[in-house]
Amino acid sequence: MAKLSAYIADIYEQVEKRNTGEAEFLQAVREVFESLEPVLEQRSDLVQAGVMERLAEPERMVSFRVSWVDDQHKVQVNRGYRVQFSSAIGPYKGGIRFHPSVNASVIKFLGFEQTFKNSLTGLPMGGGKGGSDFDPKGKSDQEVMRFCQSFMTELSKHIGPNTDVPAGDIGVGAREVGYMFGQYKRLANEFTGVLTGKGLSYGGSLVRTEATGFGICYFTNEMLINAGEQLAGKTVVVSGSGNVATYTVQKATEMGAKVIAMSDSSGYIVDLQGINLDVVKQIKEVERLRISEYVNRVNGAEFTPGCAGIWTVPCDIALPCATQNELDKTAAEALLANGVKVVTEGANMPSTPEAVELLQANGVLFGPAKAANAGGVATSGLEMSQNSLRLSWSFEEVDERLKVIMKSIFANALAASKQYGYAGNLVIGANIAGFQKVAEAMKWQGIAY
Repeated sequence: MAKLSAYIADIYEQVEKRNTGEAEFLQAVREVFESLEPVLEQRSDLVQAGVMERLAEPERMVSFRVSWVDDQHKVQVNRGYRVQFSSAIGPYKGGIRFHPSVNASVIKFLGFEQTFKNSLTGLPMGGGKGGSDFDPKGKSDQEVMRFCQSFMTELSKHIGPNTDVPAGDIGVGAREVGYMFGQYKRLANEFTGVLTGKGLSYGGSLVRTEATGFGICYFTNEMLINAGEQLAGKTVVVSGSGNVATYTVQKATEMGAKVIAMSDSSGYIVDLQGINLDVVKQIKEVERLRISEYVNRVNGAEFTPGCAGIWTVPCDIALPCATQNELDKTAAEALLANGVKVVTEGANMPSTPEAVELLQANGVLFGPAKAANAGGVATSGLEMSQNSLRLSWSFEEVDERLKVIMKSIFANALAASKQYGYAGNLVIGANIAGFQKVAEAMKWQGIAY
């Protein structure tokens, strides 16, 4: 880990004391703080305005009980969260995650990261995040509906189209967003763009489902073009098999790469002929089975239990698209031993600090999550625009806007890395580029904003 300056170290110590035991949040804060030292050395006005101290503390965080009744008529209780981290440049914006791993630390880390990610898109969106420890897996549609309605009954008090606009995330797809939107509309008695990721029949945007995966590929290709290469012809490994991973595989294949491995929590598959995405979609999206079923339908494919082993599969490009801290130092060593050239983060903070340091030290092109996976929230921002305008853009129009945004994110991150003496380090460059816009807005809006 880099050594923090005395000023930043003092602020970080305060953050540690206030957030004891919140490992994910503290990891995210430290990684950003380390990147911002060169900016603060030149911007004493931001130090005087207390920007760093304020950035590490969410403007608002709520936790609440979610009571619902299962199909056996038994009362169940879960906990819900919403963190509204920063509204400096626009309404709070960030997804809702339903997963047993959700807790205050995870939600705060995601909200903190979202602030900078949203800033990078160039769209007027602040940072927020929400979720619950509810697990939609194995639940009936009626159970999911009852939970979502109860969750939104409380959450509706804190959100609105000009206040906070949630979206989907892990465990929250079109079904869950639909149920929550219906409940919000019922409670507020108005039809507004208060959620993104909606169905196309009631205000959703084309490309939103594909956006994060597509954006990862566009960003990766920009990194390669800058290095005199391109995505076409490369061998790719993608962890995960959810929405992000699925459309990353689709776009990578369309762009001429060969994806040879995917995973879920049970293990990973390898298909050296190239993953047949139609089979994966049937298994995961329609039948909701484990990824191991793939080998029963595709000749020559292999399944290995244990998802961590996916990083031992030789490849040119590794795209971690499953969950936080899935790619550790051991995984990085395995990738390096097999000649990996590029690692782009599709999930939120999927690489440990030790892994990132090792990969960068060995010359691997590294695309950080807050830049590379910003395509999803960028398209959510485009959905907000369409809702406000009462318009619906074509798939091609939205996809083209997404490409432009991802190219701009790469260009701005690269430019910031060069400006502050870390040319090509996109982790530092993305953090600085995202920070500058938020910090400037905070400075001009005054201390009490």
